[in-house]
Amino acid sequence: MIEVKKDKNDLYSFVVTAKGGNSILQSVPFPTKKELSATLKQLPPLVSKPSVFERKTSHNGKFHFTLKDQRGSIIGTSKDYSSEAGMENGITNFRNRISGLDQSQLP
Repeated sequence: MIEVKKDKNDLYSFVVTAKGGNSILQSVPFPTKKELSATLKQLPPLVSKPSVFERKTSHNGKFHFTLKDQRGSIIGTSKDYSSEAGMENGITNFRNRISGLDQSQLP
């Protein structure tokens, strides 16, 4: 599921959640809903490319990934995972959620 949020500064963001309701990825803020919608429409073809996922390890040993667009700009960041395998599973779940979306299901 993709949930769109508007914050107190009138910036838009989206959260992609797993079927169980856990957050998989939180987007960066977008200044307009139009920009957010354009980014969401890019996601289905984008997630099939391995180069858009950047895997990282934090200083405390937790794992997370960032999603980048074709220009290399960060679109969003995942939650922290306790293992590398968990992070890889998060990427797989994210891909499955996005590739299974119909354009009409996007906010």
